[in-house]
Amino acid sequence: MSSSTKVSALDMPDVPMGQLPEHLHLQRTRVVCKADAPIHTEGIQYSGAYASTGVDNSMGPNKFCKNFKTEVVRLTEDEIEFDMVGIDASLANAFRRILIAEVPTMAIEKVLMVNNTSVIADEVLAHRLGLVPLNADPRLFEYLSENDTPNERNTIVYKMDVSCKKGGSRVTVKSDQLKWLPNGSELQMATYDSSAKAKSYTSFSCSQDSMPEFSQKPLGVRFDDIILAKLGPGQVIELEAHAVKGMGKVHAKWSPVATAWYRMLPEVVILKEVKGDDAEKLVKKCPVGVFDIEDLGNGEKKAVVANSRACTLCRECVRGVNEELVELRRVKDHFIFTIESTGAFSPAELFMKAVKILEEKCDRVISKLS
Repeated sequence: MSSSTKVSALDMPDVPMGQLPEHLHLQRTRVVCKADAPIHTEGIQYSGAYASTGVDNSMGPNKFCKNFKTEVVRLTEDEIEFDMVGIDASLANAFRRILIAEVPTMAIEKVLMVNNTSVIADEVLAHRLGLVPLNADPRLFEYLSENDTPNERNTIVYKMDVSCKKGGSRVTVKSDQLKWLPNGSELQMATYDSSAKAKSYTSFSCSQDSMPEFSQKPLGVRFDDIILAKLGPGQVIELEAHAVKGMGKVHAKWSPVATAWYRMLPEVVILKEVKGDDAEKLVKKCPVGVFDIEDLGNGEKKAVVANSRACTLCRECVRGVNEELVELRRVKDHFIFTIESTGAFSPAELFMKAVKILEEKCDRVISKLS
């Protein structure tokens, strides 16, 4: 029975106890995407919603562990795509928000501008520097509070000194011009007492490159080819940048992901057989190749669903005369999750960190309630 067929409740076949009628099962597990708007978008949370049919709609730890699973579909150095099955949209969204806002990283926070005669204003250049991903593991650093002194455990110092000679061609300033200063700041703080000893902006007790965790892996930038500015003849940029540990909920520059997003698994259903020229038209309508042609022999052919996962919900296939032939659905508890890392962590590490942070949040709630 297709979802578009209307049948009287009195004429519906008997359903065994413990099973839902087809229309209720569809409403419970699928979002149906019509040509104008989706339907059945709400989640059925009440545990006794289907008690009269003998179906248990409750959710407990054992049931969750039984139904939940993950499967990695694609994994590269900077990106991962995986399926999460058996969870609610609220939990998938919790992972997304944690990835964006609560996994700490290192980013440039303070820029000491010595000389900038380029066309880019100091504030704009400082903002661009803050968004440059750094090749530094935040687990090796401590947070810097207002009362703390910048030291080798909470601050990374970089220097940039680029100039364009007069009469020369224009110079492109890229992120590889940021040079790590393992001994800390080289700039002296201004003082009104000429007899006082000059102090720098940091207080390093030792050089960072002498520390075991940094000696084998210099604290540079993740990508060397990020364009920061362009200098004309006679223009100069000289500055010092201090990077500290932070979270994306304070500023986006500390977000460890370029993007973290999810979508429900697409499900494309052909309600009635589409044959002949209509099948050819349906296949051509889809821009991502969801449909294909199956040869039935004797010169007959029909349209079949070849790759429903590729569906982008453009709805071209359900507009016009095809609306009664094809139905687009989304599986409510099956999410295709994509994480693109900025480089501080691998994508797989990022997701594990999000799981750990969510676990700590749950432990805090349980301890407060008990």
